[in-house]
Amino acid sequence: MTFSLGIVGAGQFAGAFAKLFDAHPAISEVHVTDVLPERAAALRERLGLAGTYPSFEAMLDSGLDAVAIFTQRWTHGPLVLQALRAGKHVYSAVPMAVSEDEIARIIEAVRETGLTYMMGETSYYNPATVYARKRRAEGAFGRIFYAEGDYVHDMDLGFYEAYQYSGGEDWKRTASYPPMLYPTHSTGGVLGAIGGHAVSVSCIGVPDERGDGVFDKDVSMFGNDFSNATALFELSSGGSMRINEMRRVGYPSHLRESRFRYFGTEASFEQLALVSVWQDKESVTDVSAELATHATLDADDPALAGVAPALRDAFTSGLAAVHDAGRLPAEFRGLHNGHEGSHHFLVDDFATAVDTGTLPPVNAWEAARYTLPGIVAHESALRGGERLPVPDHGDAPARLPTHGPVGEASDGEGIAGEARR
Repeated sequence: MTFSLGIVGAGQFAGAFAKLFDAHPAISEVHVTDVLPERAAALRERLGLAGTYPSFEAMLDSGLDAVAIFTQRWTHGPLVLQALRAGKHVYSAVPMAVSEDEIARIIEAVRETGLTYMMGETSYYNPATVYARKRRAEGAFGRIFYAEGDYVHDMDLGFYEAYQYSGGEDWKRTASYPPMLYPTHSTGGVLGAIGGHAVSVSCIGVPDERGDGVFDKDVSMFGNDFSNATALFELSSGGSMRINEMRRVGYPSHLRESRFRYFGTEASFEQLALVSVWQDKESVTDVSAELATHATLDADDPALAGVAPALRDAFTSGLAAVHDAGRLPAEFRGLHNGHEGSHHFLVDDFATAVDTGTLPPVNAWEAARYTLPGIVAHESALRGGERLPVPDHGDAPARLPTHGPVGEASDGEGIAGEARR
């Protein structure tokens, strides 16, 4: 079986994934829509995609089986819900949503329809996460009682240009997006390796002092002036997790945006910008070579013309030795990758889940565990670091009600079936 896919949003990030979706053997055709029709038309022409739609609504009214949402960060929740209720499988860029209610409603919709939902969190396949996940499975850490995830991406290194590209004349209103509402590049690398979930948090937000109108409460559509934030979480395992979300930081974000540390009773693993080490009670082993990635696309390639130079490394990095390249479709060989080799795996996870009716690794329940902690952490920061409980929606079910062959309604049809009539 193959299925058809519509891409929603033809911006910088969508362009990095559209070719991979189109190349996957489980996907028969790819269409695209954007609020700026010329962007959709340009992406379709550049990659030879099947076609365009004039609007998101028109795409949902079509016979397409699935959609991949690459719109601005705070729009994902409502668009995902609309797509699920229209009977479409959904791949969503991060974050899952920006409120507890939106997340709860997405999980409810997935449970009721039996449709596939996946959040495309790159850190799940970050080489450090993959390495730590393997060592944990071997029992090499002992009990992991503390872990850290840092997303250290300075605004000066490409983010100004990215927000100007997506935000138009009012870009400063959206460039103030609260750091802890975009937590999954840090939380995903911790929880994606060690499992479990956060149960409480205390967070400190650092008000910005640049004075350039970004992170200015009077300008921000989010009323936000935090450019950096640090949160300490209690975990369900009884351990703790520290998360840093930094947008003003003297750090080479283009070399490594996300970095992780895991401490266990028997061994630990730590990363810096260019070095990664495994440590036990007797020795330190440099494992940097196992985690190193190599470019799959030249930084000056015309496909990256719209991407700020400081961001291009993230859109070109390929597989590491620690990755299981053998599980990927042969059609991906030689194609560009990105975000430390994660793009190929994320596309394959979604295509496989839709094709087989199985849950992807970063399903709705896992996505909630990566996203909800940041939402509550931001609220804690607004309350001066007050410790707050983090809700949890439980483990993913072993299997959702089958949606049958691609394009058919779930058992009992439910909402998905109604939406198709």
